[in-house]
Formats: sequence, C-alpha cells, structure tokens
Amino acid sequence: MTETPPVGPRRHGRATTVAWAGAGLVVAVGLAAIVAIGLPHAPATTGTTAEPGIDAAATDLLQLDVLSPPALAAPDFALTDQHGQPTSVSRLRGKAVVLSFDDDECQDLCTLLAQDVATANTDLGAAAKDVVFLSVNANPLHTAVADVASWTDSHGLGSADNWVFATGTAAQLAQVADSYHVSVTVDPKTQEVTHGTELFFIDPTGREVAIGQFGTGSASTASFAHAMAQMAMDLLPVGRRTPVAGPTGTTGTGTATLNAPAPPLTLPVLGEPSTRVSLAGTHGSYTVVNFWASTCSACVQEMPALEQAHQALGGSVAFLGVDVADPAGAATAFARTSGVTYPLVADANGTAAGTYRVPGLPFTAIIGPDGTLLVRHPGTFTAEQLEYVVRSLQQS
Repeated sequence: MTETPPVGPRRHGRATTVAWAGAGLVVAVGLAAIVAIGLPHAPATTGTTAEPGIDAAATDLLQLDVLSPPALAAPDFALTDQHGQPTSVSRLRGKAVVLSFDDDECQDLCTLLAQDVATANTDLGAAAKDVVFLSVNANPLHTAVADVASWTDSHGLGSADNWVFATGTAAQLAQVADSYHVSVTVDPKTQEVTHGTELFFIDPTGREVAIGQFGTGSASTASFAHAMAQMAMDLLPVGRRTPVAGPTGTTGTGTATLNAPAPPLTLPVLGEPSTRVSLAGTHGSYTVVNFWASTCSACVQEMPALEQAHQALGGSVAFLGVDVADPAGAATAFARTSGVTYPLVADANGTAAGTYRVPGLPFTAIIGPDGTLLVRHPGTFTAEQLEYVVRSLQQS
C-alpha cells in the first residue's frame, strides 16, 4: 500500500496553507511528527465554548485541519461491516466518529493505524463506548466481508467493539471514496493499492468537524494514539467529555521527545565491554535504535524482522540494538545465535532505556541525520512497517 495526499479542493474550503501543503506532499503526507507545516490551530468544539483538550503539539502530530463553520454533514453511505451487518455514518449518530480509508491487504501503514486505534481505546477507557473508529475498505480487489474480518482479527482489533471496517462492491467503495475526495488507485500490473491517508473527525450529530492525516507520524504509537483519542473526545458535548489517559507533550523540547534532539548514547558492545559504540557516530544517517532483552519473548520474535529491514535498507540507515538490564551471559549467548549483523550494545542497568523513557520492551526510536528524534514506537515492528517508515522519512 502507498499513501497519497488529498486530491482536489475540499468542499469545506481548507485553509490556504493546508491546501498548498497537501498539493506539494507525496510520501511526506502524515509526517507532522517530523515536519511542521504551519497549520492554523482552532478549537475543535461541537457548538460549545468550552476549551478543547487537544493541544498544539497533538494538532501538529495529526496534521489537523479544523474546518470552517458551518460544519456540513459528513457524506453518508450504506456498506457492510466485518460482521456482515449494515453500517453507515447515519447509524452512528450520537457517537464521535474517526473515519479512515484502509487497505485490507496492507502490511505497513494501515497496520500502524490499527496499533494506534488499539492504544487510543486504552487511553479512552470507559469513554471508548462513545467513540467509533470507522474505516472504509480502500482495496477494490478484495471486497469480501471475510477480507475485512480477517484483517481486523489479524491486527488486534477483533475484540474492539468500537472498530468498524466497512466494505461493499468495488463500485460502492469508489463512490464513498469520491464523496470524501479521497484518492484510491490500483496499479494494474502489480495490483498495488495507493490511497489517501485522511482522518475525518465527525461529531455525534454527523457533522464533519476536522480532517487529519495518518502516516509516518502514526508510528509514534503512544503519542499519535493519545492525540487521536483526545480529538475524538473533543467532538463530544462538554457534559460527556472525560479525561483521556496517555502521554502529554508529544513534541517540543526535553528528554526523548519528538522533534527534539535525541539524547546522546554511548554503550559497550555486548560481550566486548572494552569496545564502545556511540550514536554520535551515526550522525548524517537515519538511525534505528531498538531496545530489547533476551528475556523478552516479543523482542526475540522481532529480531529477524529487524535484521530483514536492516538488510533491505542497506548501509544508508544505521541500526543499533540496545540490550536492557539483561543477564550478561544470557544476552551474549543469544546475540551469538540471533543472526543479527548490526551492533548490539549493553545497557546493563537500564540507564539508556530510562533516558529514552522506554515504557516497555521492545521499543524502537528512529533518529534523523541531524540527531532529531523522529519516531517513538512501543511494541514490535514488522519488517514491512519499519522499511515503510524509514523509506518515507528518507524521501521526505
């Protein structure tokens, strides 16, 4: 799957800076965690005067464009969800809706959004019952209910009551995409699907209030999910809003925050304590820093995917594995049999992990050539996801 920017003018009249930026970005759509594009910030309220909870940093991360009033009704449709039941925007009145277009065969970008939705539900807590994450199938070659159901189950959303993956005939799906001005194309030779990455925020009355983007920035799962959850909460009437859990300060200055200088790191090579590796030596290249431990089963399972991405991306991207608070013997023994060819270093007492505010293992940070922290990703990466994110950053 390949992402595309919005095509054509929005019927609501998007801000000039957004229309210009959208027309000029190709792979860089959704890179708000990396490049600030000067979006105007406006309260995303639902007819109230209360201050919204979403802040400027979250707005930038979502590339949020609050639409000029009066807000118009979101285009309706009649499709079928992953359970074989009818679904539409109008059936979801009374709930905040976050609408996206996803390829049910996608193994990279859309899978990152699935992780974001799962984490957003955790941040919403009991309030998740008032929010629906509605996705329309963007793949006209795989339109069966079984296709969207299989994708839902395999990407951890099968138990999410507020996740709706809608499908229909190819003609129906094309009509829905056109009504939202979302570009969807299919390469006839490769059958690769290219689609827009817009997020449409629809309030409980069915009005389209704001448009965001998901893309490389969505790989920073904790921050992006929190921003998405907070924006969804802001769509609700004041009396139904509750605090949203999760991180704050998605961008700015400080230790291990997005768009700020990555903390320096110098650690001994695993099994060779006299040899040390420093992040300073990777300046000028994108750098993938993976925090892991041999006692972490998810880390061990992720290692082959990281090595695959390392081989695919070649020498233009530096990789560094940081073994966190692991028994030295076990870690060294694992390293010898892991098949990993990039450097592995030892963070014996977890100091580096603490500096990077690692919430759990595995955890991956991606650092730009100038030393800026661009991505914070808790949990595992697949090779496809990691390659997609890094290549998108390189092309931006």
